[in-house]
Amino acid sequence: MQTHQLKRIHPNTKRMIVARGGKRGKTAGRGGKGQSARAGNKRRPEWRDIIKKLPKLRGRGVNSNKGYGNKPSIINIADFEANFSANDVITPVILVEKGLISLLSGRVPSVKILGDGEITKAFKISGCTVSVSAKEKITKAGGSIVELPSRILVKAQTEAQIKKAAMPKKEKKVKEAADPSKTKEVVEKKEKKPKAVKKEVKSVKPIAKKEKVS
Repeated sequence: MQTHQLKRIHPNTKRMIVARGGKRGKTAGRGGKGQSARAGNKRRPEWRDIIKKLPKLRGRGVNSNKGYGNKPSIINIADFEANFSANDVITPVILVEKGLISLLSGRVPSVKILGDGEITKAFKISGCTVSVSAKEKITKAGGSIVELPSRILVKAQTEAQIKKAAMPKKEKKVKEAADPSKTKEVVEKKEKKPKAVKKEVKSVKPIAKKEKVS
């Protein structure tokens, strides 16, 4: 390597020349006159002050982890004792009509019955979820409960129905044949059927070909 072939790793930094003699020309990238043209110009942005004033909203709800689903309207069995007579039917719609619960966004909400209080009358409850303590008191008083099936149970039932509908016919026949009681019936039916008599086919003589007359 010759001396004229040597190259510098770090070249000299170019000096920023302000004014017409510099490469940038006139204001040299500093804009017009005033605060923005001076050295050390570093103003706090206004939008940052606005953002800092906004409250922090963490989680799904406002500062708390709220669930997506609507909570059921709660009512105690003591309210039934005061507002209903014996053998009355109690449903969410009737509770709304009586004014014991209110509508939720114009719809009848889901209802949960709790066991606070005592009852002496028999009620027919349907379409509501009932706590364990409330169920004991209602049944003890001679009432009946028809609860709505849970979402898990409904999902399992629908899945079973879909599988049954999607099952091909061949598999159904195989399952039926696997049942020993059905196989016995099939065998008995086969034994009862008479054997088909084969018809005797008479032998037909071949037709003699006529000789061509030359």
